[in-house]
Amino acid sequence: MMKRAGIKNLRNKDFQLWQQHNHSIELSTNEMLDQRLDYTHNNPVDAGLVEEAHYWLHSSARDYAEAGKGKIELLFV
Repeated sequence: MMKRAGIKNLRNKDFQLWQQHNHSIELSTNEMLDQRLDYTHNNPVDAGLVEEAHYWLHSSARDYAEAGKGKIELLFV
């Protein structure tokens, strides 16, 4: 699958793992920010790697759930 995607895109040498397009979205409300944060935090859960988001050691979900300290220093504003 990655080889097939790599062949289709001339910017690749052999394989493509990530999508190469992006567009910025302004997170102008707390609701939008919470939605994106929930999506990011739940990726390991959706992938079946952990039962709950705060169990993933490399996630800020630990800090938000007050279930411990994540590996990245957070500054809450």
